[in-house]
Amino acid sequence: MSSHREAPEISKDPVADNTDVYAFVSPEAADTVTLIANFIPLQQPNGGPNFYEFGDDVLYEIHVSNGGMGRADISYQFRFETKIRNARTFLYNTGPIASISDPNWNRPQYYSVTRVHHGADQGWDWHNAPGHGKVLGQHLAVPPVNVGVRSTPNYAATFTNAAVHSLGHKRKVFAGQRAEGFHVDLGSIFDLGTLRPFEMAHLIPSAAAVGVNGTQGLNVHSIALQVPISDLTRKGNTPHDVLDPGSVIGVWATASRRKSRVFNAKDGKSTSYGPYTQISRLGNPLFNEVIVPMAEKDRWNTLTPHNDGSFAKYVLKPELAGLLPVLYPNGVFKNLAAYTKPRADLQAILLTGIPKGVVTGFQNNTGPVLADMLRLNVAVPPAKKPNVLGVVGGDLAGFPNGRRVIDDVVTIELRAIAGLTIPLVDPSFTPDGAAAAVTDGTTNTNSAYLNGFPYLGTPAGGYQTQPAVPAT
Repeated sequence: MSSHREAPEISKDPVADNTDVYAFVSPEAADTVTLIANFIPLQQPNGGPNFYEFGDDVLYEIHVSNGGMGRADISYQFRFETKIRNARTFLYNTGPIASISDPNWNRPQYYSVTRVHHGADQGWDWHNAPGHGKVLGQHLAVPPVNVGVRSTPNYAATFTNAAVHSLGHKRKVFAGQRAEGFHVDLGSIFDLGTLRPFEMAHLIPSAAAVGVNGTQGLNVHSIALQVPISDLTRKGNTPHDVLDPGSVIGVWATASRRKSRVFNAKDGKSTSYGPYTQISRLGNPLFNEVIVPMAEKDRWNTLTPHNDGSFAKYVLKPELAGLLPVLYPNGVFKNLAAYTKPRADLQAILLTGIPKGVVTGFQNNTGPVLADMLRLNVAVPPAKKPNVLGVVGGDLAGFPNGRRVIDDVVTIELRAIAGLTIPLVDPSFTPDGAAAAVTDGTTNTNSAYLNGFPYLGTPAGGYQTQPAVPAT
């Protein structure tokens, strides 16, 4: 998975679990960038009466680095507050919810957005500085979850646009439930690295089958923000030269909790105290999931990207690249098995960005500091005909140049790990034929992506959900 339940500790705290991060130049407003951070993985839509919601005790943040140091130069902070309208009912809603402010909705949520410009002093603990920064919006309404056709009728038409709030000066924000847009064959990939379209070549073979999207029918909670490019760049401008180092930003998201929590037996609730401490983060998809060893995953979640140099050894020699020739024997990955050099291609993609001269007319390099961030060159315009394989498919507006919701990051990263991108830095290497064909065989089978903000599709409804029958 991109980052769903990727580490032992955060898997026990789903409300703070960061699942996916997206950063792209907005196709319908090319002078803006859209940043999306998803949380609360694998939501079963019919999980009432206590449906999924953002945590009032969690500080959610989206960070931007524009100074080349892998540190947050700008952060957007999101704080949530939940209300109970009727304390005498167990129901989420006491009738149809006809609008985002309908009193029939018994448990509305509201949030604030604060922009923090960190300046030169990176030693300050910025997310623990109360009131620091500029508040862009307060008491912004979150839409209800998609309960079903009676409780939340006409969900897409009623709630999506109503929950898009203007912050002024071409800035807007959305926070609420969305359809899971990340697709992957969970059941197969974690069954000893099986890729269903190629399982006849597996060490333990079986007949080839179509990939099964393990996130089908599931939802997430999204925080989506659209701001002018000039809000994010080093010089506060809108670059148009792709080769200008100032056109590249780094993006990641985090969730933090206060250091201590006290349980009150009288009311059955907990109260949090003390400074915030980071417990989840995500930049590039699948980094902590399949690059970082299990014993170090929890520590990785607490660090800033600036500290990622200690994980470079796992990028330069990824475990999965060594497993592929073993799991798919008989010469399927013969050239990959024989390649013993450090994987400089993966280090460029994941930790530094791609430098000038590697891909003609393109770069998204942020300098020598090794840091796991999505790197977006904001001077690359949106593609007229997007390719879900992004840069490896010839579309420079897609992953790993930032990440759009449509990008098939599982296929892109599988092919990169399988050796398809090695010739970018080592022309003497010839990729195995399988490297250009490997995929987990899935596509997005949830609600269609939207053409505009907030881009992710309408969440699946509880009433409409039909749980699958487990196979024997």
